Amino acid sequence: MLDWTTCTAVERYSERLSGAWVFRGSRVPVSALFENLESGATLDQFLAWFPGVTRAQAEAVLEHAARSLQAA
Repeated sequence: MLDWTTCTAVERYSERLSGAWVFRGSRVPVSALFENLESGATLDQFLAWFPGVTRAQAEAVLEHAARSLQAA
């Protein structure tokens, strides 16, 4: 499991979505990005489907995940 505490593009509150990590300022779970990409969606499609998420946030999440996996 990735440590999202150092990624400024996301936040988590126990009373929102059962404490899931979400894109900051939204109710869109970070997991939705990965699920959609794994299913073949493009980043542009994801951003169109979830307008509360900015391109900068999505790219920051992907970069954080890549860095975390390289360090593992």
